[in-house]
Amino acid sequence: MHASFKSAVLALICLASAGVSASSKPNIIYILADDLGYGDVQALNPEHGRIPTPEMDRLAKEGMVFTDAHSSSSVCTPTRYGILTGRYNWRTRLQSGVIYGFDQALIEPDRLTVAGFLKKQGYNTACIGKWHLGMGMPTTDGKPTRGKAAQNIDWKGKITGGPVDLGFDYYHGISASLDMPPYIYIENDRFVGEATATKEFHPNRRGPAHPDLEGVDVLPEIAKRSVGYLEKQKSDKPFFIYIALTSPHTPIDPSKEWQGKSKLGAYGDFVMQTDAVIGQIMAAVDTSEFAENTMIIVTSDNGCSAKPAKADELEKAGHFPSAQFRGYKSDLWDGGHRVPFIVRWPAAVKASSTSDEIVCLTDLMATVAELTGTRLPETAGEDSVSFAPALKGKTIESTRKGVVHHSIGGRFAYREGKWKLLLTKGSGGWTKEKISDDSPAQLYDMVDDPGETKNLYKSHPEVVDRLLAHLQSDVKRGRSTAGPDQDNDRNVNFAKGFKRR
Repeated sequence: MHASFKSAVLALICLASAGVSASSKPNIIYILADDLGYGDVQALNPEHGRIPTPEMDRLAKEGMVFTDAHSSSSVCTPTRYGILTGRYNWRTRLQSGVIYGFDQALIEPDRLTVAGFLKKQGYNTACIGKWHLGMGMPTTDGKPTRGKAAQNIDWKGKITGGPVDLGFDYYHGISASLDMPPYIYIENDRFVGEATATKEFHPNRRGPAHPDLEGVDVLPEIAKRSVGYLEKQKSDKPFFIYIALTSPHTPIDPSKEWQGKSKLGAYGDFVMQTDAVIGQIMAAVDTSEFAENTMIIVTSDNGCSAKPAKADELEKAGHFPSAQFRGYKSDLWDGGHRVPFIVRWPAAVKASSTSDEIVCLTDLMATVAELTGTRLPETAGEDSVSFAPALKGKTIESTRKGVVHHSIGGRFAYREGKWKLLLTKGSGGWTKEKISDDSPAQLYDMVDDPGETKNLYKSHPEVVDRLLAHLQSDVKRGRSTAGPDQDNDRNVNFAKGFKRR
């Protein structure tokens, strides 16, 4: 049986077994928190989670928790690229770090996105919140903007390369993180007003801002816009809404009514407010006519950012944002990229269920293709594997041997089954720790040692060789799944600073 035909048949079977006809495609709500640690969700970290998260806990009780889910990078821009394209970011020009609010679009105009794919399947598509994937800002002198600041913006001009050019019917949000200028809302392909003021929501990131925009108001605005969009939807046409929250990322600025609620400082308060926003979105679905066939996914772009969250103080108070895992945002250790991943879909997913399957946030593309019974083009979703079988409690059948992890510094790690190889002697990110022995890299058994404390690099050379070969193949082939080889946009040095010995 041809692989694509088999995939389509399996998708139809999945829908039918869930009590959902092929003509009744699921609505999809994808909620992406910003810098929310795996251990920040109390249901995922019952022993060492001290921040109340009743809404996400309820979501977990009513749906499925994936215990081994990973963002494709330990920082935000790269992960967002992977979510929307099903392709690893390091295949693009962005092989380390992130982009800023004035930078050019990272997603090429001819690259198929999840939104563009679903739009072709008859979905209404919307994006609300933080974009952080670059845009073509209109300028007064015709020269492109770049970097952390720009003075040549035409505030009345048309924006290109943003969400509405990449498959979304509607967009409302900000161009990048809330601590990066310009501090102004964008609706579809236009600025909402003009940035005639100057503000700073992060040290050394002073820039143009709309006089009325304040950081504390942005998360409530995202909630309001998201709920408003959902209230307009009907059950006769499916929709996909990608809600990219700005919290609990910096500026850590909870609304007045949330200040002091957690008794764990501003970060704990902001996590609680984030949870409440997710609850507002869930409530809008629960009171709708389409609740039964709506799949809500809640996840995060990477782990908790240790310094602004004051993770050391949180841990002293008994709250561990990375739960039992080592590291934080930016790192190759699992605390950098193992993220909450909770799926509720009453029509198809068993309540209070769990999956230990290894999944990556690049997997949304292949999953929606299977759930809609539609074949992906060979030039799309190169690093995406459907997790639809796991939603039914089944094993994921994958042609991808392992998952690639990537740090802010452009360092690589590879996870295959229980084994994880890190091609660095340290975190690969901001955490200033290194392994104590003289090994050139790190190898861990993630089943026996999820905290990554016992380096097995020297004792299992055959495992190192195998994982290294698979990583090299995934990089060289331009894809990690079955299909014709593709080109990376740039030469990729996956072994930077690593020498096998």
